[in-house]
Amino acid sequence: MSTDLPPLRLGFAGTPEFAVPALEALAAAHRICAVFTQPDRPAGRGQPLHSGPVKRRAVELGLDVYQPAGFKAPAVLELLRGLNLDALVVVAYGSILPAAALAVPRLGCINIHASLLPRWRGAAPIQRALLAGDAKTGVTIMRMEAGLDTGPMLATRQVDIGAQDTTKILHDTLAAIGAELIVETLDGLQRGPLHEVPQPTVGVTYAAKIRKAEAQIDSGV
Repeated sequence: MSTDLPPLRLGFAGTPEFAVPALEALAAAHRICAVFTQPDRPAGRGQPLHSGPVKRRAVELGLDVYQPAGFKAPAVLELLRGLNLDALVVVAYGSILPAAALAVPRLGCINIHASLLPRWRGAAPIQRALLAGDAKTGVTIMRMEAGLDTGPMLATRQVDIGAQDTTKILHDTLAAIGAELIVETLDGLQRGPLHEVPQPTVGVTYAAKIRKAEAQIDSGV
């Protein structure tokens, strides 16, 4: 964030490890008034409840954490309105926000997506890019709307996919890029309206969740 600009009042909605670098970058640059993340889930032997990476890091940072089942409930919308947010940043939150929630923040809801939209809209863009043999991928910062990853683009950054790149390598690379690019984008939004580019209507693909069968190792030679 530029030193001549006051910190924004932000909400942050995210759940997995991919969202943590953005949370850390925004916490350093602005005021995060609330972190929204998915409810704790049972996992492992005995199925105890486990917190997601975003919740764990948010607690370490001393941030207020909320874990609603979604944003449709009137009480959750009332909470969101009461925060008086400039923007809500959403990174792999895990559920679609309703139009009523998208309309609340002054500057809107801004999403970090790990692909060059409109290619690989949906849940597993990194894995799908690798499985498809794509030569490039990247990060898109977009203004959210009611559709699935259909909103206008505010910023993009492209990276080449190397022959030795894995899901882990691309995940970490794109998470770091997203963290840097969201801070730059919010800086631009503070200074005035950014040029918003509608997504092309051609080249749209969908990144469905990875099924267990797709994760099996082929031991054939």
